[in-house]
Amino acid sequence: MTSDELYMQRCLQLALQGAGSVAPNPMVGAVLVHQGRIIGEGFHQQYGQVHAEVNCLLSVSEADRRLITESTLYVSLEPCAHVGKTPPCADRIIAEKISRVVVGCRDPFPAVDGKGIEKLVKAGIPCTVGVLEKECLALNARFICYHQKKRPYVILKWAESGDRKIAGAAKKRTAISHPLTNRLVHRWRSEEAAIAVGSGTALSDNPSLTTRLWPGRNPVRVLFDRMERVPANATIFDGEAETIHLTGQLASLPQALSFLHEKGINSLLVEGGTILLQAFIDNGLWDEMRIIRNEQLLLPGGYDAPVLPPMTLIKTDTVGTDRIFYYHG
Repeated sequence: MTSDELYMQRCLQLALQGAGSVAPNPMVGAVLVHQGRIIGEGFHQQYGQVHAEVNCLLSVSEADRRLITESTLYVSLEPCAHVGKTPPCADRIIAEKISRVVVGCRDPFPAVDGKGIEKLVKAGIPCTVGVLEKECLALNARFICYHQKKRPYVILKWAESGDRKIAGAAKKRTAISHPLTNRLVHRWRSEEAAIAVGSGTALSDNPSLTTRLWPGRNPVRVLFDRMERVPANATIFDGEAETIHLTGQLASLPQALSFLHEKGINSLLVEGGTILLQAFIDNGLWDEMRIIRNEQLLLPGGYDAPVLPPMTLIKTDTVGTDRIFYYHG
């Protein structure tokens, strides 16, 4: 691993600390290095607040500030060049007279998309672009999908028995996953902008879809309810989290995802049931799949899990009695 890659890896580690707090902005990390010594670090901590580059510069000690002009700034995503909720980071880098900038990947947001790098180069600051690019792009897959595909990044998730059933006979509610896995699922919820279920799941399980088992904000709840079958006293309407009720034609997937995109929702965790999950699969409107399988549990006569499409297994984890399979399309 080169020194540039080493410091970019640190940027990625820092950026992950913003998970669940910066959407719809991207997660970004920044590191300032002087002759092999890190003199500043920062990450984008909260949506609407200062970006990673500024936090990095603010972290430099008074004794090291004189070294900024002789230092290299590493940043996982191209510095912004436009006025949004904060001033342009590219302008701050130029003002600080940083000697070199290393960028993980370009920013797909149209207001940036190469303009930040161009501004730095025109100011005479050498830029190296594309260090650990694949990893940097993967870090912000949600942000990139939102801007390039004009829809939220979609994660399908369900728990199934060893014989691939998601519920017992007669839709009897059955605890499939391990309690520790349930906590993990609540962490997943805290990391996404929104969470969705269909009307069948809302009626049979009456879920709250909150992060009560994990510290973190509740995602926006999305209910696909074309026929308006779910009553007003259902838990999903209890006001504990914002709920978007999709009915009629708006409950069809393309229209729904377009609507959520317009609402600024850049990621969607779909938790059930089978009909809704299968619709996302059949329409090719998914980016990631997480299947929790309890091999020790069998549910003969139960309800089948969704039919799996061609996909790529990324990794597996074991939590208690469960194996968790992570797939990309």
